[in-house]
Amino acid sequence: MDLRKIKKLIDLLEESNLAELEIKEGEEVVRLSRVPKGGVAVAAPIAVAAAPVAVAAPAPVAAVEAAPAASSLPAGHVVKAPMVGTFYASATPGAPALAKVGQQVKAGETLGIIEAMKMFNQIEADVSGTIQAILVENSQSVEFDQPMFVIA
Repeated sequence: MDLRKIKKLIDLLEESNLAELEIKEGEEVVRLSRVPKGGVAVAAPIAVAAAPVAVAAPAPVAAVEAAPAASSLPAGHVVKAPMVGTFYASATPGAPALAKVGQQVKAGETLGIIEAMKMFNQIEADVSGTIQAILVENSQSVEFDQPMFVIA
């Protein structure tokens, strides 16, 4: 299934009252579940055969530890990872980084690249401003909705 379709399904889930959404397209199955705020979900691989996916109960300690990390961000708009993958700061190895702290950016300008499933996806600034912080390193694995950049 195409990553763009999966992104649209995620948007559909966020905009609706649904708690869970499962789509089957041929032999491919995509199951999305909404986690209550403050909850932690554990991802499980989805097999072709329909199998129940377990979601672990959040550990109270994990929720408490996550709160200080969010508050330690500089003031400004946070650009978050739209998918799970590997972050690259430049388009090719050895090339200068696409974004640097203190750099002025315009909405739509490429800040970095996430490789997911052998596809390279440009991460664009969704607001214009100055980059205050870069929260990820080159070749670092990123999770969905992980803060990556702060723009003010």
